[in-house]
Amino acid sequence: MAAADLRTQVAIIGAGPAGMLLSHLLAADGVESIVLETRSQSYVASRIRAGILEQSTVDLLRECGLGERLHREGDEHRGIYLQWPDERHHLDFVDLIGRSVWVYGQTEVQKDLIDARNAAGQEIHYDVTDTSLHDIETNSPAVTFTDVDGRPRRVDADIVVGCDGSFGPSRERVPPHVRRDWNRVYPYSWFGVLADIAPSTDELIYAWHGDGFALHSMRSATVSRFYLQVPNGTAPDDWSDDRIWEALATRLGHGQNGWELTTGPITDKSVLPMRSFVQTPMRYGRLFLAGDAAHIVPPTGAKGLNLAVADVALLAPALVDLVRKDDHRLANGYSDTALRRVWRCTHFSWWMTAMLHRSEDPFDEQLQLSQLRWVTSSAAGAAGLAENYAGLPIGLTRSSSAG
Repeated sequence: MAAADLRTQVAIIGAGPAGMLLSHLLAADGVESIVLETRSQSYVASRIRAGILEQSTVDLLRECGLGERLHREGDEHRGIYLQWPDERHHLDFVDLIGRSVWVYGQTEVQKDLIDARNAAGQEIHYDVTDTSLHDIETNSPAVTFTDVDGRPRRVDADIVVGCDGSFGPSRERVPPHVRRDWNRVYPYSWFGVLADIAPSTDELIYAWHGDGFALHSMRSATVSRFYLQVPNGTAPDDWSDDRIWEALATRLGHGQNGWELTTGPITDKSVLPMRSFVQTPMRYGRLFLAGDAAHIVPPTGAKGLNLAVADVALLAPALVDLVRKDDHRLANGYSDTALRRVWRCTHFSWWMTAMLHRSEDPFDEQLQLSQLRWVTSSAAGAAGLAENYAGLPIGLTRSSSAG
């Protein structure tokens, strides 16, 4: 065990959006933190991730002083298109529920957070190894790690927060007899493509097709993002550029009602397996979990980053009360409160995924088409999708009715 050489109120494991936003919110209320990250700062700042922000996420970033570049460079979207062969329908979220979404990639959010925390002098240790949590069942938890120079270090804290994703040490530190893992693996993956071309659409297109699902998204006015449903085990090199564009043109309806798909240079290919995962509870002793450390959703509903932000928005005031006032009420309710939103978003992500991805069963395909026709023709169906996609206000998770 390393000698105790660091002391803070909250030790945060993980310097992704959840961990960095938590440190930002805590600092605004006078609570100190130290952030530990296994990757380099340049790697964390450049990871390509989801690009859709719910209205509540945008509101929070603005309220805490992180919305200036988002407002200047982000792209507000009123809704999405739902499509199947020979049909394309626009769902206008603003008309339906009075809220919109924003295209502003997680990469950009991360850059804003890093810039803000660096400017504030936040203590962040990058490139750490051998991270281990200790004494989380007590009032004196600690985290040990090896720093970038190979020195063993220890952080003593009042609280430890795991924002270290699916493969970090925090999740596993909850004893097996306490935690329960809820898991679903889907029989397909997403093949993601980045291309240096202007988007061919003003809104995201979610397309059901007999060959498989496709999504036309965007990152900016000059960069487009596409996804194709592919079998599990697909490798990026399995698909040539020509094959990708041919599949996208077919599934997205090139030529349908005069719409055309613009093609161009592909700069990145990746394959994302699809799964749903929730670990309960999201607190054990003095350890709290947030973001991907506690839950994973398929990307169809654009919930991953937004769920992490919602977790942190609930957790920050709970930790402030606990550390500064010795008031345990919000902290004791954090897991149950956060999980109401987690399960709501998990259900919505599953529902969108099940509705849009090709099934091997012709009976299921007819059910999917029936669902799509209902959602696009029913005001209630469209409003339900819009409410979930644009996101429930974070404060609604304090009520059991939000679950």
